[in-house]
Amino acid sequence: MHLTLIKSSDEKKSIAYKIARVVYAETNARSLRVVEALTSMIHNLSISSGKTFHQIVSDKSLFEALNENSKNNKLTRVQPDNNGFQMCLRVAMRMLNGSLSDCCYGAIRFHREDTLPEWAMSKGYIADIDGLLFYL
Repeated sequence: MHLTLIKSSDEKKSIAYKIARVVYAETNARSLRVVEALTSMIHNLSISSGKTFHQIVSDKSLFEALNENSKNNKLTRVQPDNNGFQMCLRVAMRMLNGSLSDCCYGAIRFHREDTLPEWAMSKGYIADIDGLLFYL
């Protein structure tokens, strides 16, 4: 049997899937509110840094779930028909189409409430949304 990898010719849809997988892995789609907040943070970071969405959602230092030893790494391989993933995908498409408002108050960094990275020790967070803390 010969398998062929089918690549989407629609670049927007391809990056939407990548964004949705990372957002799903980091939030487990706990709520629409946290999915929108993390997705808008990705948008804010792209604007402030000049990085592409692909560069941002590939950054293992920003998204802990991308690291092989992360307990959430397996969530990056969520099935596309998963309801939570579909919610993340819809939000990612809204962001890419310019119809997602800034749901995290301009934040460009985040971490889970059960961790405290060194970079966050001297900063105050601006939002606590369903277990994710957001920073400028």
